[in-house]
Amino acid sequence: MRKADIKRTTAETDIRIQLGLDDTGAYKNRTGIAFFDHMLDLFAKHGLFDLQVEAEGDVDVEAHHTVEDVGVVLGQAFRKALGEKVGIMRYGSATIPMDEALALCAVDFGGRAYCVVDVPMQRSQIGTFPTELVVDFFEAFAREAQANVHVKLLYGRNDHHKIEAAFKAFARACRQAVEINPRADGALPSTKGTL
Repeated sequence: MRKADIKRTTAETDIRIQLGLDDTGAYKNRTGIAFFDHMLDLFAKHGLFDLQVEAEGDVDVEAHHTVEDVGVVLGQAFRKALGEKVGIMRYGSATIPMDEALALCAVDFGGRAYCVVDVPMQRSQIGTFPTELVVDFFEAFAREAQANVHVKLLYGRNDHHKIEAAFKAFARACRQAVEINPRADGALPSTKGTL
């Protein structure tokens, strides 16, 4: 089973993430930021990843450190759980509607970090979650997972729906990318011989 248990402590945050890539989508996420917990819950559920996030951060100052550092640790957990990446699909993509919003995400766990997020917002905040942190989360994940992550909002009106569509698309794209390819016969999905 491909699993990871990562703990990271800084002067600003204390985070532990337990991740299972081949599970059922069970989740228990507590970051102190309710909207962010909601996004992590649906990421686990729609990705079929067992995910437990325990994060304590300086949310009394601002949510930035906690959201970005969860992205860091989650990316590290994916990298560890994927190991040598033998036999994985490597690429994944999904286009997901959420009522009036439509978002797409494409990922590549190919060993190079790059992130593009094009999800325009009208509001600066949803609950205690600053909407600008969507970009920071995905950038931190991509950097630490050593993955390409591209997220684009095609259209939408409600900012909650826009972000939710983006996270659900991210979940389904990651789920597809980390699945074992039955036709790969245990081969690494690269002509270079390494990822």
